[in-house]
Amino acid sequence: MTDSPALRTDHYELTMVQAARHTGAADRRCVFEVFARSLPGGRRYGIVAGLGRLLELLPEFRFDPAAVEFLTRTRVVDDGTADWLASYRFRGSVEAYDEGDVYVPGSPVLVVEGTFAECVVLETLVVSVLNHDSAVATAAARMVCAAGGRPCVEMGSRRTHEDAAIAAARAAYLAGFASTSNLAAGLRWGVPTTGTAAHAFTLVHPDERTAFNAQVEALGAGTTLLVDTYDVERGIRTAVETAGPDLGAIRLDSGDLPTQARRARELLDELGATGTRIVVTSDLDEFAIASLAAAPVDGYGVGTSVVTGSGVPTAGFVYKLVARELDGEWQPVEKTSEGKHSVGGRKWAARRLADGVATAEVISLDGPIVARDDLRPLLHEYVRDGEVVRSPSLDDSREHCRHAIAELPADAMRLSSGDPVFTAVRA
Repeated sequence: MTDSPALRTDHYELTMVQAARHTGAADRRCVFEVFARSLPGGRRYGIVAGLGRLLELLPEFRFDPAAVEFLTRTRVVDDGTADWLASYRFRGSVEAYDEGDVYVPGSPVLVVEGTFAECVVLETLVVSVLNHDSAVATAAARMVCAAGGRPCVEMGSRRTHEDAAIAAARAAYLAGFASTSNLAAGLRWGVPTTGTAAHAFTLVHPDERTAFNAQVEALGAGTTLLVDTYDVERGIRTAVETAGPDLGAIRLDSGDLPTQARRARELLDELGATGTRIVVTSDLDEFAIASLAAAPVDGYGVGTSVVTGSGVPTAGFVYKLVARELDGEWQPVEKTSEGKHSVGGRKWAARRLADGVATAEVISLDGPIVARDDLRPLLHEYVRDGEVVRSPSLDDSREHCRHAIAELPADAMRLSSGDPVFTAVRA
């Protein structure tokens, strides 16, 4: 077995390399771009996420002896191509939108330049990382908007693949979630972690009072007690009797949540626990969160919906060749197939602003766009000659995401399906 990310790719990437080596095209300089033709699910904007993970994986993208042995034994490639893969190292360049930025259809969110062979083998890794993380981040951003300043906690690790769960926790935090239940994301990226107890903890004890006493003794009165294992009203009374009026929070995980929250608030106040917060869970998505806007809720725990992109599990990104070098000259290339047309030529992009509000994505084929008061360039150099030269922290990217969303017009915050909030236009 091998842990190299190099085999996280499709068979045809390597057959293309082998065939291109025979024609000499393998060494031809090329430009590939990542973009979305549309925003799946009628989303009004997307959030770029996954770049930080990609930059971590890129230096490790090597075909180690175990990988090469597998490829030759199974006749995926010939011996000459196997030798090429054994010495593979990406030596090209990568420019990209900053992680956390907004994108729309046609946004060239990532640009890879190098030889055809060294770039084409990266395709599957690049789009799989960006498609997953951007789908999660976009869903998370919509949930944060719907929450209206109330914190959201990511708690969907049990609802997706174990590795996807870690990436999803990172993407949700990037887009504004306050914390995660996933400890691996806490260790790897410093995402704040949180958690208290499930219904099983209550059920393993003789009664609710015994369970609550044990949790308060172990974690203090500031803990969150899950009060709906049996009867909610009785659970709240027992919780306050156990922890006192300084009880940190209660969690509601079932039933008619708006009604439950209102009754819970009234009862907590009646019992003197006026500072005790109410956290709700139970299959929440952005629409359910929005429906709770008027309820006395202090925070949301979101699981399945956020880790699966709230019904949109991919961002729809593609990785396409847009330019090739021939006889020292760059030539644009493009697909013309019906429904999958691409625009040829290397592109640069900027966000057009009017009084600080985004109005368009400006795309140039004539070179980089110079920053102005009304234009914010979007592409930045991240990899030069195969070396990572820019690596913002996750907290920096999270802050950038907050600013990028703040630039959007009010229509972008609508949860209903609709057209992108602005379009890509030629400079």
